[in-house]
Amino acid sequence: MTSSISTSASPVLPVLAEVVRSGFTEGHHRGSLVVLAADGSVELALGDPAAPVFPRSSNKPMQAAAILRAGLDLSGERLALAAASHSGEGFHLELVRTMLAEHGLTPDDLRTPPDLPLDPVEAEAYLAAGGVREPLTMNCSGKHAAMLAVCVRNGWDTATYLDPAHPLQRLVGEVVAEAAGEPVAALGTDGCGAPLMAIGLVGLARAFRAFVLAEPGTAERRVADAMRAHPEYVAGTRRPDTWLMREVPGTLSKMGAEAVQALALPDGRALAFKIDDGSTRALGPVLARSLELLGVDAPVVSRIGRSPLLGGEAEVGEIRAAF
Repeated sequence: MTSSISTSASPVLPVLAEVVRSGFTEGHHRGSLVVLAADGSVELALGDPAAPVFPRSSNKPMQAAAILRAGLDLSGERLALAAASHSGEGFHLELVRTMLAEHGLTPDDLRTPPDLPLDPVEAEAYLAAGGVREPLTMNCSGKHAAMLAVCVRNGWDTATYLDPAHPLQRLVGEVVAEAAGEPVAALGTDGCGAPLMAIGLVGLARAFRAFVLAEPGTAERRVADAMRAHPEYVAGTRRPDTWLMREVPGTLSKMGAEAVQALALPDGRALAFKIDDGSTRALGPVLARSLELLGVDAPVVSRIGRSPLLGGEAEVGEIRAAF
């Protein structure tokens, strides 16, 4: 019996963040990053930002735009929640229930996997109150509520709304490709069960840029405007996406699982990156450094970038950007 071993190796990606403890560098986080200038040209590229990645929840603005294009009339907090990875705070869960009830639906119709609130503080309080993992408390339940609602509106099957062949999911794929300016490279399944479309980081940054520069009244601009007006519904009160959209006017920001981040400023400058090992602890330092390169000067940048390491109860080091 013979076997063959591939000799092709994946490219070694650059270090985007380093882990420094007691003055000793004990680890690294590699990845790819792209920064776009206001005119859409590539200003900085690290690693392989053209290679396809799964943007995970950074695709949610495109999914929300597809829901609008399919005919569901959402606005304000409801539209922001349709593009959310919410923290599971009380106001999130209340609005998900309301959105479902408005279309004759209940939390039992959600196909999200049972989960605890995403925010650790909320999760502890929820468990202390006797809560158990539920589809409603999963961070994608707002998006799923909107998906179900548009199915009801159009007479589409609600039982199969997560099938890649479903009319809604086909439309999502079209919107993702259009916004990114490139074809979807691969199709997968996200953690919430929804179809997931792979694009490059350059395409992801282009998509966020397209949303902030879209004409008022378009689906893309409506999503961007709702997210920026109601950022606490996109994330939560203790989340960097909320802080950025609240404290740097006009910013559109959305993180995704496996350490993906996309962001656009109102003048068209944009960025996207992915930490290759999926470690979210490197997100803040890399995002803060990227914002500095974009010329963003605001107290929230240093707040996001701070990632201390502890030895006992003392601060003995940090995770810091390395570019």
